[in-house]
Amino acid sequence: MERQSGKTALLVMDMQQSIVARYAMDEARWRPFQTAVRAARAHGVQVIYVRLAFREGYPEVHPGNKMFAGLAQYGGATVEDAGTQILDEVRPEPGEPVVTKVRVSAFAGSGLDVLLRARGIESLVLCGVSTSGVVLSTLREAADRDFALTVLSDACLDADPEVHRVLTEKVFPRQADVLTAGEWADGLN
Repeated sequence: MERQSGKTALLVMDMQQSIVARYAMDEARWRPFQTAVRAARAHGVQVIYVRLAFREGYPEVHPGNKMFAGLAQYGGATVEDAGTQILDEVRPEPGEPVVTKVRVSAFAGSGLDVLLRARGIESLVLCGVSTSGVVLSTLREAADRDFALTVLSDACLDADPEVHRVLTEKVFPRQADVLTAGEWADGLN
């Protein structure tokens, strides 16, 4: 698939304190994310960060929502919470948008589609936490919106390595190119 850097965006999704804290992270785990962000910046690919956060009082959370109802009950994950801030290891630079979503998909309640269309973005490169959560949901929705897609397999994490493997090796290739961060970065040269 031919990629024009000005028409491509790298989505760095759910790389926020409260979500990544669930994973054992060391320097080696950060490297693919950092490789992708550095390569995007160096080649004029728009970097967009996506995080999950809610307004005070959780007006976006339905009490029947299995995934998010507990947050409304126990607190946390509000827009100002430290846990919803992007990790220092991949922090946004000035001018790089941070969109806030209120469900699993990066498109859910975030205004992401408007931002992408306003910038003429036609191709998305996905990375983030988790493979079976935000990456899967965003990939499916982005494909339905006719974006060309790439998933960076080593810049995605999932609590279940087998689920990650099945998604990146069997499911995602039906709708996206699946590359490592290094392969993608090398392809930009």
